Amino acid sequence: MTIKQLSIFIENKSGTLIRVLNMLSKAGIQIIASTLADTKDYGIYRVLCDKPAQAYMLLKESGINVQLSDVLALSIDDTPGRAAEAISKISDADVNILYLYSFLWKGKGVLVFRTDNNDRANEAIMLGKMTFLTEMDFR
Repeated sequence: MTIKQLSIFIENKSGTLIRVLNMLSKAGIQIIASTLADTKDYGIYRVLCDKPAQAYMLLKESGINVQLSDVLALSIDDTPGRAAEAISKISDADVNILYLYSFLWKGKGVLVFRTDNNDRANEAIMLGKMTFLTEMDFR
């Protein structure tokens, strides 16, 4: 089970990030979690929000390079070692994690990640009795 994530390509110059943030804010779109990774010329701003399809259309229509992609999100107990246990179960299923970020949401840890094989990851998550999060969980 996947959720939608925005990947926004932002030129590395002053004002570009705030432009995106202001656009989302004015549209009433709530950012749940985000991470920014930079390269020499641009950054990739990955965003989970409460209205991903609306955010995608808004940014795309404004000429911003954005992609909507599927990622997995798991809810884990907020205790040391739980992330390692979850990732171990997925890794043991011969699934590679391409990237991951985490945050706290309503007293639980959340792992958001992209894999090289969502079918095997989904199976490992179900067999491991882990809890998927859906877009409805973030509304």
